[in-house]
Amino acid sequence: MYTAPAFLFNAHLETIYPSLLRRVGMKPYTRERICTPDDDFLDLDWLTQGASKLIIISHGLEGSSQRPYVKGLAKAGFNQGCDILAWNFRGCSGEINKQLRFYHSGATEDLHTVLEHVKNKNQYTEIFLMGFSLGGNLTLKYLGERQLFPEIKKSVVFSVPLNLQTSCARISEPSNWIYARRFLKSLKQKILRKHIAYPELNTSWLPQIKTIQTFDDRYTAPLHGYNNAAEYYDRCSSIHFIHAIPIPTLIINARNDPFLSNDCYPTEMLKHHANVKLETPDRGGHVGFAQFHKSGLYWSEEKALQFIK
Repeated sequence: MYTAPAFLFNAHLETIYPSLLRRVGMKPYTRERICTPDDDFLDLDWLTQGASKLIIISHGLEGSSQRPYVKGLAKAGFNQGCDILAWNFRGCSGEINKQLRFYHSGATEDLHTVLEHVKNKNQYTEIFLMGFSLGGNLTLKYLGERQLFPEIKKSVVFSVPLNLQTSCARISEPSNWIYARRFLKSLKQKILRKHIAYPELNTSWLPQIKTIQTFDDRYTAPLHGYNNAAEYYDRCSSIHFIHAIPIPTLIINARNDPFLSNDCYPTEMLKHHANVKLETPDRGGHVGFAQFHKSGLYWSEEKALQFIK
């Protein structure tokens, strides 16, 4: 089980320290841009060494391939002999995407586009899907909603809001204002940038939006074909898909994660699942799991690599 360093003595420190202060030294990615079926693009960041095993990493809300948690896992997997693909969701690679839509918690069609591209390379005999937070939810939904390519062997996800509705309510609690404000600021800036290419996109609501759920109600849901935030959350929550996951999958959600609701710890539901294992360490925060005695390797990265061996 995970043991937090003494100076990270609460969930907020465990969450904030790795996000703001972790530095991961690694070789630079090689970027590849691919087209989507709807004439948009996805930017893929690769670390390659001619391996037959590939780890595909999906980042979290308003993240990217450059976030320390992605780079830490990428470096760890590469050092274990795997090729790495850290893909950026639409609008998250440093350049705003072309279409009016962008990304969301259930946009598995984009992950499928990435996987089709990888499969067409005819290089990888084993593919492992890994994801953090929103990217973990997207990964689990993908695994449970469709027939998988046979090369996809295992999956590991961390800090996953399995129930989007109740987790959104959780992050909107007063104790989490610092996170919600940061996410909202970034999301609003994206809408303003999108407005330049799409003047019909109404930005007049932005000053009044104070919660992520209101943002999702006004923008995320309608831009992606949902009537409102409630429908979007219900249809995209991975808790509705994990029963159908056909490959060995590990979900790790820390009990003190400030972003996750009680619904994100479905211990009874998964007790007899043939493929999905849930671990709920007492500590870890949200996408945290820092440790300082393993040559820079975080506990989450250790667990992920152990699971796919």
